[in-house]
Amino acid sequence: MDTNKKPILALTMGDPAGIGPEIIIKSLAFKETYNKCNPVVIGDASIMEYAAKQCNISLSINAIDDIKDAIFSYGTIDVYDLKCINMDTFKQGKVDAQCGNAAFFAVKKAIELAMANIVDGTVTAPLNKESLNMAGHHFDGHTEIYAHYTNTKKYAMLLADEFMRVIHVSTHVPLRKACDLVKKQRIIDVTELIYNACQQFGISHPKIGIAGLNPHASDNGLFGDEERNEIIPAIEELRLKGYDVEGPIPPDTLFAKANCGKYDGCVAMYHDQGHIPFKVVGFNWNRETGQMESAKGVNITLGLPIIRVSVDHGTAFDVAGRNIASPDAMMLSIDYASRMAMERINNQK
Repeated sequence: MDTNKKPILALTMGDPAGIGPEIIIKSLAFKETYNKCNPVVIGDASIMEYAAKQCNISLSINAIDDIKDAIFSYGTIDVYDLKCINMDTFKQGKVDAQCGNAAFFAVKKAIELAMANIVDGTVTAPLNKESLNMAGHHFDGHTEIYAHYTNTKKYAMLLADEFMRVIHVSTHVPLRKACDLVKKQRIIDVTELIYNACQQFGISHPKIGIAGLNPHASDNGLFGDEERNEIIPAIEELRLKGYDVEGPIPPDTLFAKANCGKYDGCVAMYHDQGHIPFKVVGFNWNRETGQMESAKGVNITLGLPIIRVSVDHGTAFDVAGRNIASPDAMMLSIDYASRMAMERINNQK
């Protein structure tokens, strides 16, 4: 990547009591990260210094209050210092309103910088919903914060790793309601979103697999009529529009085929239908300890006017401060955000 054209990415530190600062520090300790982008951390310089010491990583912290003062040089971490945390009262691994407040304002500032075109994309470390709400910020999570402050009404969550990409017709609703939300227009909308996202990743002609809702994709109506009434009509209209789509595919085969490269993206009908196979593939668990060693997956919010990519794991309070958190998902998030930002920059020329 041309060093003069590298995108500026705002990395929010997440909840400072969790593993967010640690995985950011570890990601910025790799020179390859700076070959992809110009990163700047949005959060507290004191927290990032604390995390660097815990990780035994010798990187200098450059506290700034204007992106123009960033150095963007490997070995120095630029931190847009919001000064939200009192280190005298800070406790790691605990639900705390102070930390929820700091996480919120880091995200809000990143959105402001992206909306003003001061940064080219944003990458978010995990926040804790309980801490967030304890601080008086009543959002379900990152996605709702981004939708609110960008005034976005139509958006969707895309899960991605190196080989599998999954978008959902519905996410955080009861399963009974999720079946009612399988509608032709929503299927068309999310398929178009994942198709366009794949093009931003550099896939010129994406092939999209669309899941059925019922077992065996209903076996021609034996096990339900959602395929016949909603999913197949959506697929037919998408084909008329020129999209390369296939389906409805029984879910028990769709994701295995996608993981082997048959599809560039998958459309899942509800939350667990897409999340379970994605996390089986992306989460690496140690058989002996029973602990997760790494999670290599990202969450991309599609439909926003700005780029937002996030790690697809939580704050992991139970391991925070122990220097064992894997930066894999953060590094993959930076990679995806860098590619999306460069595609957007090139298209604006």
